[in-house]
Amino acid sequence: MDLKFTPEEEQFRDDVRAFFAAELPKDIRAKIELGRRTSKDDMVRWQKILNAKGWGAPGWPTQFGGTGWNVVQQHIFDEERAASCAPMQNVFSMKMLAPVMQNFGNAAQQDYFLPRMLSAEDWWCQGYSEPGAGSDLASLRTSAVREGDHYIVNGQKTWNTMGHYADWIFALVRTSTEGRQQQGISFLLINMKSPGVSVRPIIMLDGEHEINDIFFDDVKVPIENLIGEENKGWTYAKFLLSHERSGNAGIGACKRALKNLKEIAAAQPANGKPLIEDPRFRDRIAQVEMELMALEITNLRVLSGYAKNSKALGPEVSMLKIKGSEIIQTMAELQMHALGHDALPYVREALDMNWTGDPSLNSHYGDYAPPISGQYFNQRKTTIYAGSTEVQKNIISQMILGL
Repeated sequence: MDLKFTPEEEQFRDDVRAFFAAELPKDIRAKIELGRRTSKDDMVRWQKILNAKGWGAPGWPTQFGGTGWNVVQQHIFDEERAASCAPMQNVFSMKMLAPVMQNFGNAAQQDYFLPRMLSAEDWWCQGYSEPGAGSDLASLRTSAVREGDHYIVNGQKTWNTMGHYADWIFALVRTSTEGRQQQGISFLLINMKSPGVSVRPIIMLDGEHEINDIFFDDVKVPIENLIGEENKGWTYAKFLLSHERSGNAGIGACKRALKNLKEIAAAQPANGKPLIEDPRFRDRIAQVEMELMALEITNLRVLSGYAKNSKALGPEVSMLKIKGSEIIQTMAELQMHALGHDALPYVREALDMNWTGDPSLNSHYGDYAPPISGQYFNQRKTTIYAGSTEVQKNIISQMILGL
C-alpha cells in the first residue's frame, strides 16, 4: 500500500519542510524532540511565526485569514510539522471553535475573535464535560439564565484541558429545561477573567498539570457572546465534535511515533540481538504500520469528500476517532515493550530541559526521553475524550449501519 502525491504536492512538501528547518526555533524543536515539557509561551511564539508567514491557520478559508489549502496540503503540513518536532497549534482555537464561529457566528464575532486567534492574542479552552455529563453530554447542568443583556452562568466543567492558560472558554450551557435535553443547550463564549470564574488543577498520574475543574459562580456573560441561536447549541456542539474527532486521527504524530519505535527496536542491546530481529515483534510493528497507512488514506478520503460537498463532517469521523485512538495506544504499548526496564522510571523534573539528576538514571533519559511510562498512561485517555469508543460505535451503528 502506497500513497502517491503529485509533483506539485511534493514541491509543496519541500517548501513546508524548508520553512520548518529555517524558522522553527531551536529551543522549541529540542524540547519536543527530547520529549521535554513545552510552555504556553513556546506555543504562542510559534503561532506568531506561522502567522507572520501567512500560515497561521492551515485549515481556514482565505476569507477568514486562512491559507485556503486543500485537504492534501493540510495533511502534508501536519505530517511535516510532526516530523520536524514543531508544536501543535491550539486545537481548541484553530480546529474546534474557529469552524463553529465561521459557520454559525455573526460578523461581529468573526471580526473580533478570529484575528485574535491567528495572532495568539487569545488562548481558548473547551467547556463541555461535567461531573455526571461526559459521554452523556446532553445531561449537562451548567445553567445560563438570561437577565437583561447578560446571562448569569452557574455550574462546573471538568477534565478541562489547558484551562489554566486560557483567556476564554467556549462552553455548553443549559438555557432551557423544557423538551428533550438536547433542545435546551446553548453555545456561549466566556471570558476566563470574569468575576466568579475559578480554576482548580487536576494532577494526573504522571504528575503533570494538564487538566482542570472550572467553576462558574454567578458569572455575567454578555448576550452578544452567544453563538448562533439560543437553545441550538447542541447542533453547533455536534459540528465541533466532528472536527475534533477528525483531528484525533493524529496521522503525523503516529508516523513520528512509528519512526521512534523502529529506532528503539533496532538499537543494539548490551546482550543479544536487536528486538527488531524478533519475528513476532517485527510482525506487530508491521501490523500497526499497515493500519496507519489505511487510516491515512481513509482520513484523506473523508476530508476530501467534506471539502468537495461543503457539508458537515459525517459519522465517518467516528471510524477515524476509534482507529486513530487505538493506533496511538498501540504505539505507546510497543515502545514500552521495546524499551523494557528503561521504560519504567519516571521523574517529573526530568521533563525540564535544564534538569540534571542521579547519574544512575542517565540511561533512562537518553535518546528516547521522556520515559515512555508517562506517555503510556497519558494516552489511555485517547479512547475516552472527544467521545468514548463506545459512543463512537453507537454513532456508527445508528448512522451508517442503520441498526
